[in-house]
Amino acid sequence: MIFPRIAVSRPALWLAAATALASLPAVAHHGWSTYDETKPLTVTGKIVETHYENPHATIRVDVQGKRWLAVLAPVSRMESRGATAEKVAVGKQVTMVGYASKEKADEMRVERITFDGGQTVELR
Repeated sequence: MIFPRIAVSRPALWLAAATALASLPAVAHHGWSTYDETKPLTVTGKIVETHYENPHATIRVDVQGKRWLAVLAPVSRMESRGATAEKVAVGKQVTMVGYASKEKADEMRVERITFDGGQTVELR
């Protein structure tokens, strides 16, 4: 079988390659399959570290001698639901409901978070 030759300019080829590479992080960070949704867990503890930035806010929480990395929601969703940076500041107490990572013993994906004062926010 003979295939016709298609002329492609170098700039077009570079643009296609750059576009493909630029999309990789977007695909990579939405893989929730590494969290065990068959075993929900609830933990309560004190926030010791906060990263309130995209693609997902994260906090580290001390819970009975274990330090959890909690993956929250994108900042825009957090803000729109009242989960401001002030509410996830270092020193605050939180209760989180979510799923533990299958790969990292100290990481969880948070579905729901309750702050000091009793406000509960659904993150998904």
